[in-house]
Amino acid sequence: MNTSAAKLQESYQQEGFLSPLPVLDEIELKEAREAFAKLEEEFGTEYTQYSLHNVHLQYSWVMNLTKHPHILQVIQAILGPDVILLDSRFICKYPTVKPADVQENEDHRSKPVTDNELPYVAWHQDMRYWGIAGGPVLSVWLALDDSQKENGVLQVIPGSHGSGMLPHRQATRPGNLLSVNQEIPEELVQVDKALICPLKAGQMSIHDGLLVHASDANTSQRRHCGLVIRYVPTCAYPTEDPDRPRKFHATQLACGVDQFHHFSS
Repeated sequence: MNTSAAKLQESYQQEGFLSPLPVLDEIELKEAREAFAKLEEEFGTEYTQYSLHNVHLQYSWVMNLTKHPHILQVIQAILGPDVILLDSRFICKYPTVKPADVQENEDHRSKPVTDNELPYVAWHQDMRYWGIAGGPVLSVWLALDDSQKENGVLQVIPGSHGSGMLPHRQATRPGNLLSVNQEIPEELVQVDKALICPLKAGQMSIHDGLLVHASDANTSQRRHCGLVIRYVPTCAYPTEDPDRPRKFHATQLACGVDQFHHFSS
């Protein structure tokens, strides 16, 4: 391992995340944004907000993003040379009516739109949902748009991955984008230590599957879109959970050699 890779690994192991990291050049970013715009035209923004799941199997340009050399260089520095692409999903928070504005309900009476009605992601740990053992899960956020505080940037609690799995419960605030609608109770989250991870479009952040993280609603008039990609070392394997059976139909060998075949269909 060279010095640069060793420093990345040391920082990641200590903090549980790395941000920002460069990935796409101007041409690659332009092409990715244009390709995503076609998906928005085809499916509509209500669908593309959260339902473009594992479309790397359908679109070569998405697969190429998941295997981009600049991403894999960092992933291999953290996970080692042999890596499985576990899962991918586009997440978009679209511009919404600001709380100061009003909308009409079914009775045509005006009511204020509050922050509590806007899509957000509650405090959580990715490993709570994945059912993976034998190795870590690493998540990438590849920004197609600038990520800033106003449009719902990623927030992390540095070092929280060292505390192990925390209890999760059903979220009480509406609008949580997490598919199982769970959250870590706020009294267990060291919110005063939270850091935001602003990104320019074309950059990425990465974080450990046990890192506590969240993102607020997009209260700006700018879209906030990115591709989330999950990777695991080939030594990792899916666990059995009869209460929540998981299938990994979209896995691909991202790089290296898979001598374990834990995710073979």
